[in-house]
This record gives sequence, structure tokens and C-alpha cells, in this order.
Amino acid sequence: MTSKIFKTALPDLPLSEKLLYTGYLLTIGLGLLMAGAQILLTHGMADGKLGLSVDDIVYSYHGNRKGTTLEAKLNGSMKNNAPAPVRLEIIKWARKGAPESEWNDKIKPYFERYCVMCHNAQSALPDFTKLENIQKQAQPDQGVSFTALTRVSHIHLFGISFIFMLMGLIFVRAVGIPEIIKGLLLITPFAFLILDVISWWLTKIWPGFAWVTIIGGFGYTLASTYMLFTSLYQMWFLKSDSER
Repeated sequence: MTSKIFKTALPDLPLSEKLLYTGYLLTIGLGLLMAGAQILLTHGMADGKLGLSVDDIVYSYHGNRKGTTLEAKLNGSMKNNAPAPVRLEIIKWARKGAPESEWNDKIKPYFERYCVMCHNAQSALPDFTKLENIQKQAQPDQGVSFTALTRVSHIHLFGISFIFMLMGLIFVRAVGIPEIIKGLLLITPFAFLILDVISWWLTKIWPGFAWVTIIGGFGYTLASTYMLFTSLYQMWFLKSDSER
């Protein structure tokens, strides 16, 4: 039985409303796939290997305290942007403290050829046309900064919760699902989203919480995927009351 507010069940919706909801669900479904691909190509490369692992989460949020931020990037998400010998020379230079004496003749040409096309004053990335900015990246890898973590956290909490809210307003019209199960499915993405974001902060402090980040991400992904496909199925393949 559907809510009194949402009296019309998914199979009984008019065509125009089905098309509206379908367009939304297909678009956010594609968006979730792109988000997954982006995670694999950024966080998923933090340890230098494709595929999301606990080490990826630790290196992204807590950092790899044994090396520099520059080294972590060159062995991780930036690994494919420069040949191995070039990366090795830059890493050796960074481990020595990124001395200015070796910059102009030896290291600067590498950055000009492989880095500054993206890392420049016009981009949102660190400006690698200036030595002082590179030297900051040659400090011990502390993972994401608290400032960046605050920015990403509020964007995720605001943005993704709106997606789950609108998806839930569609799914709440589903039929044949016990009310308690439907309620748990509706609240699950929000709960796992909060758990996911909190785990970033906890992993920043202690790397053992990296597992919680993976659990949170998979939790809201599975719940939202079920609601998306269930809604689409009931709108287009389940018979309406007039057809039963």
C-alpha cells in the first residue's frame, strides 16, 4: 500500500510522469557509474595499482607517511603521466628535499614537459610552474588536508543526499514491498553516506578506519541501485490495477 501523500503506485502512473522519473533515474544511474569510474582513476590509483583497496583509502586520507606527497602521486594516480625513469629522477630529487640547486638544469624540464600542461596558474591544481609550490608537495605525505576534507565532505553530504531524496520519493510509490523493508531501504543510503563521510575523517586520524570507508560506499551504492532498478521495473513492466 502506498502512502496517502503518494496515492498513485508506480505501475499506475501516467505516461508523462513515468517518462519524467525514468529520465531522472537513468541520468543519475549514469552519474553513479561515472562517479565509480572517477574513484577508480583517482583514489583507486593511490597505491599505483588499478582497483580500490584498503591501501588506496589509507594513502588518500591518512597519507603514506614514509614518503612525500609528490612521490605518492607519481607512484599512484599520476603514474601514467610520465615515463618511469623521469618519475624516478623526480622522486630521488624530492627525497633529498627538492633542492633548488638541481631545479633549473635537471628537474625543471621534466615538469615543463609532463606536468605544467595541467598544473598551472589557470587550473585548480597546484601550480607547478613555481618551485616553491613543488617543494610543498615534496614534504612528507599527510594525505588530504583538513581544509580539503571539509570542502569535499559538505559537497557530498548536500549533493548526494538530494539524489537519494528524489530517488526515495519515486521508490516510495513501489508496490509489493512490506512497509518496514521499504522504510529500511529508504533510510539505508543516507545512513551509509553519513558513515562514509565520517570514516574519511577517522581514517585521516587513524588508518584502521579505511575499511569503514569501503563499507559505507558499497552500502549506499547497493541500496540506491536496488531502488533504481525496482522503480524502473515497476513503472514499465509491472501491470497496473486497470490491467490486472
